[in-house]
Formats: sequence, C-alpha cells, structure tokens
Amino acid sequence: MNSNGRILVVDDDFLNRVVLSTSLQEQGYEVAMAENGVQALEMLGSEPFDVVLLDLVMPELDGFQVLERMKADSVQREIPVIVISALDEMESILRCIEMGATDYLPKPFDAALLRARLNASLADKRLRDIEREYLEQVDRVISAAGAVEAGTFECASLDSVAARDDALGKLARVFQNMARQVYAREQSLRQKVQQLQIEIDESKKARQVAEITETEYFRDLCVKAQRLRQRDGKNPC
Repeated sequence: MNSNGRILVVDDDFLNRVVLSTSLQEQGYEVAMAENGVQALEMLGSEPFDVVLLDLVMPELDGFQVLERMKADSVQREIPVIVISALDEMESILRCIEMGATDYLPKPFDAALLRARLNASLADKRLRDIEREYLEQVDRVISAAGAVEAGTFECASLDSVAARDDALGKLARVFQNMARQVYAREQSLRQKVQQLQIEIDESKKARQVAEITETEYFRDLCVKAQRLRQRDGKNPC
C-alpha cells in the first residue's frame, strides 16, 4: 500500500483524534493514534513515523514534556513535530518552537493549511534522511580506507555504497576494484616470497652439505670407511 507518509496523531480528546485521523487518511496518509503522551512515547520508541501531530494539554505527560523527551532522543529528534493546540498564546508558540517543534497550528485547524505544513515537513524530513544516509555511506568509505591500511578490509562492506548511481557509488566501486587489485598483488607477492624462501632453504642446505663434504676431516672419514669396507670384503661402491 502506497502512503504519503506515516503520521502519529497525539490528542487526549477522542473526537479530535478521529476527525484529524480521518481527514489525513482521506489524503493518503497512514495514521496511528495515541491518546496521551505516555502512549505516544511508547509508540515512537517501537514504530517508525514521519511526522507527529501533537496536542499540548494532556494528562500524565503534556505536549511540552513529550516534545522535550523526543528532542532528547537521538532518533526521535529527527521526526518533525507539528503542534496543534487550543493554546494560542504567543508564549506557548515560542516555547514549542524553541524546544524544536517544526510548526504550530491553533485549533480548530485549517485542513488546507495543515496539508501544506505536513507536505513541507515530510519533504524536509526526506531530504534530511537522504543527507544522513549519504553521510553514513561516506563514513563507510572512510572506514574502508582505514581497514585497507590495517589489512582487515572486506569488499562486501562497500556493496550498498557501490550500488549507488552517483559519484559516491562510483568512488566506492573504484575503491573496491583497487582493493581487489591490491589484495591480488599481495597474494601473488606472498606466494613468490614463500617460493623464494623454499629456494633459499634448499640452497642453504646444499651449501651446508658442501661445506661439510669439502673438509679434510670428512675426506679422512671417507678413506677410513672405504678401508673398513674393503677389509670386510664389501664393495666400496
């Protein structure tokens, strides 16, 4: 099912929740409802949402407290919050904006204005999501460079970045190819070193044998051994 975005409506008044949710669903949004601040925070901690429409005057936790806790959370702080409240005092409006709310609409709200504010908030969030994903993938490339230097790089670690069709994806693909070539050269060099070590060991052994057999002591032993074989009637060959 295609959706224009997933919205969480937080309001302690049942009728307000239903009216707002119905209107949003008719516009193609996927909507979930919370009847108080505690329930809203629980849902935000377990489900993904694109925008929160938040009432201020609620029991248990009011809208200000919900907003404060959201902005203190590393994930939830990225979710746009549009406050919809009967409190239209300038002090309340300024407080919400200063706490990080994206916008503030008085009740009763204008449907066309709410739709425009929602679309703007969703567009801004999607842009920030794209930017955050891009920066995370840049960090992957940087981490990959460190892994190559440390000898722990795995080409598959850049697969998701290399799948991009932009400059960053091209950089990741070039990086993977270079890393594969470096790995292949290292393997080839390692094999050559191993072969050279074998040849060195064989040459060293041959030299050691030659050094022993060329001594006067070894030649005397050979003569004595030959005499013993002759005396015992054995073939010296």
